[in-house]
Parts: sequence; C-alpha cells; structure tokens
Amino acid sequence: QVQLVESGGGLVQPGGSLRLSCAASGFIFSDRIMSWYRQAPGKERERVADIAINGAMTDYAVAVKGRFTISRDVAKNMLYLHMNNLTPEDTAVYYCHARYQWWGQGTQVTVSS
Repeated sequence: QVQLVESGGGLVQPGGSLRLSCAASGFIFSDRIMSWYRQAPGKERERVADIAINGAMTDYAVAVKGRFTISRDVAKNMLYLHMNNLTPEDTAVYYCHARYQWWGQGTQVTVSS
C-alpha cells in the first residue's frame, strides 16, 4: 500500500535549521509532483513548496521563499525539505503530499527559544 513517512522534525531555536525527509513507497514516485504542506495550531493547512516530476522546477510559498529548499531523490524514493533561518512562525506539523492523492502522517516542527 502507499506510504509516505516523514521524519526530521523537532525543536529548534530561532535562526536554526532542520532537514525534513519523506520516504515514499507503494506508488511510482517518479511520476508524481510532490509537495510539502504545513498546519499550525488553529490554522488551515497551507502549501509550503512543490517540486516537479523531474525535480527541475520548484515553487515556494512567499513566507518560506529564500529560506526553504525542496528536493527529491528519485533513486531512493525520498523527498526533502531543507529549512534555514527558522522563525517561531514556522512552527507547525509538516506533511508530505503526493499530488493529488496521498498524505503522510506529519512531523512536528517547533521553533522556540
């Protein structure tokens, strides 16, 4: 069956960095546009970043552009989100998404001093 398993979340100080990973299985990873979404407490889930099938094109939400980088390793069926210069406003549960069908269970990112 399809699985998307996120990892790499945790507690980090403002200005710090984290790398999220998403292990994909059960579908043809190289055939899907992949995305990261996040949901903060009391807020709706929002798109963070997308990456094209071949990885050549990426797109970011305004709030994270220039700080976050999405990437994928097709050989390993892995999706990544490198997050730099984190702020408390980045605190959320981060989800891996295979358009437009499957979601991971999420990984918590907390930015706090």
